[in-house]
Amino acid sequence: MHRFVKTVVKKTNEFFYVLGMVLCALGVSLAAKSGFGVSMVVAPAYVVHCFLKDALPWFSFGVAEYFLQGALILVTALVCRKFKWKYLFSLFGVLFYGALVDLWRGILGTDVWDTLAMRIFSAVSGELVVSLAIAMLLRTYLPQQAYELFVQEVSERFSLPLSRVKWGFDLGMLTLAIVLMFVLFLRFDFSMVGLGTLVITLVNAPLIMLFGKLLDKLSDFSSAFARFKAAYLQKLD
Repeated sequence: MHRFVKTVVKKTNEFFYVLGMVLCALGVSLAAKSGFGVSMVVAPAYVVHCFLKDALPWFSFGVAEYFLQGALILVTALVCRKFKWKYLFSLFGVLFYGALVDLWRGILGTDVWDTLAMRIFSAVSGELVVSLAIAMLLRTYLPQQAYELFVQEVSERFSLPLSRVKWGFDLGMLTLAIVLMFVLFLRFDFSMVGLGTLVITLVNAPLIMLFGKLLDKLSDFSSAFARFKAAYLQKLD
């Protein structure tokens, strides 16, 4: 059965990249709508957005992601002491993702849901959608977001286990978000970093692995544009 499905679902690499970006932005937007806190990775950008949104209406959640992920790409280059073309290409991924976040926020609205049931549904569905999206993106060759790029590059540069770097990175982003909250708002706000953030921290990695195994059974993730893929990967080298 798995072989049959893989035969039918072929050459999906680029499709899953686009779908993964769309779903990742949707999941993040759903988490923000829940009012239980967003994931630790996007929390710093969300905190800054919440602080500036009234004074600077153009400083949307997506724009905040542009600034934070752009800075993180620069930090990646400085830490690894090397500039790679993939860092520049990653900026295009960041712009695409940020635009999608603002698109979904425009469709869904930015206010927290009125009922507790909708808030819980939004938090749970948001985490499931994000985990599925990341599992898709990790199986594609196209530019990753700055978050995944940093973890992968630091792991490779210093020969550290990927899981250890990921946990350290997540903890660092969570700490940064909390510090920003106290500096900017002088208080702790559970709608930015709350119960949802804690749950996401605990279940995110296992869910990504689970969805990854399922996706591997459904598709071989081969490219529909072999020549483009070869030229792109050669440019990265």
